[in-house]
Amino acid sequence: MKFTQSLISCSLLVASLFVISWFNLAMAVEDQSTYLPKGYSIETITTPDNVRFHATGLDINKHGDVYVATRFGDVWKYKNNTWTKFADGLHEPTGLRCEDNGSIIVAQKPELTRLVDNNNDGTADDYIRIADGWKFHDNYHEFNFGPVKDKAGNMYGTLNLGHGVPDALALGAMDSGGGYRGWAYKISPDGKFMPFANGLRSPAGLGVSPNNEVFFTDNQGDWVETSKLHLLEQGKFYGHPISLRDDANFGLDKVRDNKDNFAFFDEMREKPVVWIPHQEVASSPGNPEWDVSKGKFGPFLNQIFIGDQTQSNIFRVMLDKVNGKYQGAVINFIDGFQSGNIRLKFDPKGQLWVGQTARGWGAKGSKPYGLQKVLWNGEMPFELLDMKLTKSGFKLTFTQPLSDKTVLAKHFDVHEYNYLYTSTYGSNKHNQKALAVKKVILSKDKKSAEIELDLTADKIVVVNFSQLRNNTNDKPSVTTVYYTLNQLL
Repeated sequence: MKFTQSLISCSLLVASLFVISWFNLAMAVEDQSTYLPKGYSIETITTPDNVRFHATGLDINKHGDVYVATRFGDVWKYKNNTWTKFADGLHEPTGLRCEDNGSIIVAQKPELTRLVDNNNDGTADDYIRIADGWKFHDNYHEFNFGPVKDKAGNMYGTLNLGHGVPDALALGAMDSGGGYRGWAYKISPDGKFMPFANGLRSPAGLGVSPNNEVFFTDNQGDWVETSKLHLLEQGKFYGHPISLRDDANFGLDKVRDNKDNFAFFDEMREKPVVWIPHQEVASSPGNPEWDVSKGKFGPFLNQIFIGDQTQSNIFRVMLDKVNGKYQGAVINFIDGFQSGNIRLKFDPKGQLWVGQTARGWGAKGSKPYGLQKVLWNGEMPFELLDMKLTKSGFKLTFTQPLSDKTVLAKHFDVHEYNYLYTSTYGSNKHNQKALAVKKVILSKDKKSAEIELDLTADKIVVVNFSQLRNNTNDKPSVTTVYYTLNQLL
């Protein structure tokens, strides 16, 4: 089924009223990378003429054909450097998936929809409802993100909370009129809708790991200290209490009774895999995308790449499994994109495509929308490759051998801090403390440095290594990494 363009225009008009205050200043800044690894470049793709190409859904099929859903309700196909419109009339889609049978699944606000081209003329003929087991109150902020699919054929999506929904429950900036807002959902292969997990705020991106695990990002705001990445698990609570109104074991009254009891909800919630420092790394992260290109994109095999709408950048996540639980580090990768990066996808050639929009929340990039891709020319960059917790500190591994003259304890500047969980919009850094590096051990191949220091659980540990050099006196393009230390070994 198709939804009227007037509904889309109305919701987008409301969204534009909430553009963050510095957006006009950001629009004046030229798009220029301040950190860019050697061997990598950004290529801009020309989008269709006279089309507001806010790319909020992006996927690439096994043939390398690129499909893009725009925020204004179109789906476009890019093949052989040519754009064709595949579908239109959708209600602000914010996710898209290419199926093996050639159909396209789109997450639009009121439903999950399958688009089918029956006569193979390049245009969708059928718009088939897959699921709509949630309530949609025609609110500009009630996005439907996804879907992603696991190896068993189950699909997953996430439902944004509302903002300004009439008669809704609000415990901060966001609200819910009920109907599984702030939930993740699961669709079984036979089409059954299942509320899957709750406590989500603005979960703008999902991804499935090579190990068949589903992860999602959530954006900073009320009850969310800073943006974060989580492992999605059935029945878990992720921190924003409004969604518990739809939990049969909790209910609306219990939410209201505990609205100021931060410790109560804090004990219930799941810790993020990584905290994503606000503005330093990201403010509005999109979907996690794994590099499974087998070296076509460089040395970062199986690492997670995430784009950020506000900062117009891409950052990396380096996972670390400690005592059976994920935690890890985040580090910036490339900035200076033309618009806000909300969707990432690798193609079969190992090129990283970037779907972009600045609509509603603004972006540092000067353009309102667009499509770009990141390419690697084969030159090995000198960058931090990985970071792992040890019993006495951390092991930092680089893509090239380090100059042993620079691997000194005084060349590692380390501090820690934590965030405060409340209903306040975001959190300042608390309990900031410098950490002394007691010893540094360089590996035999000179690619790894183990730093020894005293650590405390439930902290973000920040390591700056700007004094390190390789054997040709180069330094990494990014020299600060942020490790989320949920627990010690």
